[in-house]
Amino acid sequence: MEITDYRVMNDAIMRLAIRGAPAIGIAGVFAAALAAKELVNLNPVDFLYRLKGALREIAATRPTAVNLFWGLKRAEKLIDEYAEEGNEAVFKGLKTLGQEILNEDIAMCRAIGEHGAKLLPDVCTVITHCNAGGLATGGFGTALGVIFNAHSAGKKVHVYADETRPLLQGARLTTWELMRAGVEVTLICDNMAADLMKLKKVDCCITGADRIAANGDTANKIGTYGLAVSAEYHNVPFYVAAPYSTLDAGTKSGDDIPIEEREPSEVVEGFGRRIAPEGVKVWSPAFDVTPADLIAAIITEKGIHRPPYNFKDNA
Repeated sequence: MEITDYRVMNDAIMRLAIRGAPAIGIAGVFAAALAAKELVNLNPVDFLYRLKGALREIAATRPTAVNLFWGLKRAEKLIDEYAEEGNEAVFKGLKTLGQEILNEDIAMCRAIGEHGAKLLPDVCTVITHCNAGGLATGGFGTALGVIFNAHSAGKKVHVYADETRPLLQGARLTTWELMRAGVEVTLICDNMAADLMKLKKVDCCITGADRIAANGDTANKIGTYGLAVSAEYHNVPFYVAAPYSTLDAGTKSGDDIPIEEREPSEVVEGFGRRIAPEGVKVWSPAFDVTPADLIAAIITEKGIHRPPYNFKDNA
């Protein structure tokens, strides 16, 4: 996609054409830059008023992924700092900030990959859920970044990828990324993961995250919690990989994380063919929360964090 209007960017985020917490954070700042570009010829007072309004519109696109709000907080700080230099300076500053955050994300993900690869034995089988690779970040990945790094280091890694209902990000995106990187991957339905663990075919689970509370409770794509429960029962370590920008120290626990609910159409006719009766009721949360006591380690660019978790900031 080539996007030149911040409203189009907002729509792309809402309909998951752009998805993954780090990618949403990057896109949100670039959306702010597009808004500034559109408004740049207004008088300074109207420019700032309309631009701050655009930031609120961008923030309303997805409520759970904290990277969006982290990025927009940096954007708003820049706007306040550059306001006296004029509208053009604000626009250029936001554009530069978006590129900086993109570059930061790639560097953070590579560091996450390096730290996380240390947790994987030389020969191992990993299960992952949803998509936490280059398509969900600035270009490298969090959970998949760990796998890419281990693979590049010569470790023999086999990945089971959950298909990830209802929109099949695992089937459509994760398998494609892994195959493209030369990593052995097997696609499974979400409800097959527990049986794989029972058969002792999984050494560990690695997922990404959309928001991590101060106590380590982690929101991620719906189905992650069930995977973590199965892993706990079968004594399979469950790891979360995410940049520090995904930590939300202001949220004490998972009980305080807002959970987005998606349209029923994604469940009953997600790919253009209806699979359920007309009029059936649908409940479709986009995320669930995995309690911290089910998470063996949280991998960030700063290293491997073990329980008990007590994140005080995301700086």
